[in-house]
Amino acid sequence: VNADASPARVTEKEDSVTIRDNRTGEEITVPISNDYIPATSLSKFRLRSFDPGYFNTAPARSAITFIDGEKGILNYRGYPIEVLAERSNFLEVSYLLIYGELPTRIQHEDWKQKVMGHTYIHQNMNELMQTFRYDSHPMGMFIASMAAMGTFYPECNPALQGSKVFSDEEVRNKQIARIIGKVPTVAACSYRHRVGRPFNEPNSNLGYAENFLYMLDRLQESSFRPNPRLARALDIMFILHADHEFNCSTSAMRHIGSAMTDPYTALSGAASALYGPLHGGANEAVLRMLEKIGSKDNIPEFLEGVKTKKNLLMGFGHRIYRNYDPRAKIIRSIAYEVFSIMGEEPLIEVAVELEKQARQDEYFVSRKLFPNVDFYSGLIYRAMGFPTDMFPVLFAIPRTVGWLAHW
Repeated sequence: VNADASPARVTEKEDSVTIRDNRTGEEITVPISNDYIPATSLSKFRLRSFDPGYFNTAPARSAITFIDGEKGILNYRGYPIEVLAERSNFLEVSYLLIYGELPTRIQHEDWKQKVMGHTYIHQNMNELMQTFRYDSHPMGMFIASMAAMGTFYPECNPALQGSKVFSDEEVRNKQIARIIGKVPTVAACSYRHRVGRPFNEPNSNLGYAENFLYMLDRLQESSFRPNPRLARALDIMFILHADHEFNCSTSAMRHIGSAMTDPYTALSGAASALYGPLHGGANEAVLRMLEKIGSKDNIPEFLEGVKTKKNLLMGFGHRIYRNYDPRAKIIRSIAYEVFSIMGEEPLIEVAVELEKQARQDEYFVSRKLFPNVDFYSGLIYRAMGFPTDMFPVLFAIPRTVGWLAHW
């Protein structure tokens, strides 16, 4: 099959492409719309497009997130990620992603009340989570618990109430607010169970990230409040991880949801995709790499090993970005804010020097290998006291909003 658009064959400019089957001589003209052509047009030749991994396939049109990988641009609903990280908070951004506009002051207060009013989980869910083994992976507990949560709300299960139950906007919006509210609680309970501590009840008077830290860290102090600077740093991290187009887990959410599956089960499937080390576990892999390097003196030898395929350079490069990941720039500044509070993470010197040497090396520059969002995020989470097996859960909390926006 040959796509022929030479001047000799085109009498006037039009938004279309002419495809010729060289086996039969048959030609078709396919209209171009928004820089895409329908894959079904190839069916006229009894052909199918083959594109593993969606490298050049658009499964849907979406106005939720825009990425220009060549220029290093990431926008949520038209707003640059840099502006949102500086001026907004996570609940505002979650409203933006789901409903398309930033909330007014009244809308924000109403939205916050709805979400934070759903932070409590049923006592039976509490008891269920306590039956996990003491050494269960937090992400495994999170995935299983979110799937189980759907059984607590049979009134919104399409398998029981019919496939049109979510055509009711009120029912749909209630599940969205309920899930966003309960996800941090389930995540905190997963962590507390892992470290052998009793679960904390949520405090709906606190901010979203602040309440999560409260549930994680409170012991018996009646007036305990998380450090506000750490809460703000985590809130920004949540903003940066809220959505990123049709990645692996978001595609899973859409695939499962297309069968009219309830959002709890669909979200559990999306979280399962995120659980994989090639998706949500990438920042943990960065830490392992930095630990392996050990000191700045070992970086030149390590980079030479990367060039000879002996070593893997984790946290550099991105399937989409061919420039510096805009989220990585923001996260780097957050790292120093967190270190000023918690004490400097020893591996940060190795990370900064590794980035410096890699960006001065033509081998990596020519391949457009720049630090991505995972390069510094693991260092931040570890400095804040999170064990590495909590990293994918910390990713799942904010990405829940993106999943629900696409659901």
